Amino acid sequence: MSFFDDYPPAAFYFTVAISGSLMADMAFSEVSGISSEIELEPLSEGGENRFVHQLPKGVKHGNLELKRGIGSLLSPLVLWCKETLEGEFAAPIDLQTVIVMLRGGEGEVLRAWQFNDAYPVKWSVDAFSSTKNEVAIEQVSLAYSYSRRAL
Repeated sequence: MSFFDDYPPAAFYFTVAISGSLMADMAFSEVSGISSEIELEPLSEGGENRFVHQLPKGVKHGNLELKRGIGSLLSPLVLWCKETLEGEFAAPIDLQTVIVMLRGGEGEVLRAWQFNDAYPVKWSVDAFSSTKNEVAIEQVSLAYSYSRRAL
């Protein structure tokens, strides 16, 4: 098998793993927000009007967005969101490691991204409509401290 057999990889076959639980219900329809960006600080040099220097400040990350059909009340993900977002900070936030894996046709992992110290910051349900025949979708937004490309 050559490098080009699975290139470019299809984006519809992926899995999500969250540490600290046996997430059997981790079937997501969409994952987005995999990004890193260097924040820049403009610096104008005295007497130099032709350009502005762009100095790196740090790396910032967007939130990881997970979408799926509404999960069971006993789902570990639902319990984690409920504990974090409805717990009124009575207990420390439970930080987890989240790994998103893009898979090939044989199920092999082609690429993987690891998100460290993740926790839910938003939990929402898409609008209900009596004119549509669709699955009810929930979306979970996860903040994280840092990420790395694992593969």
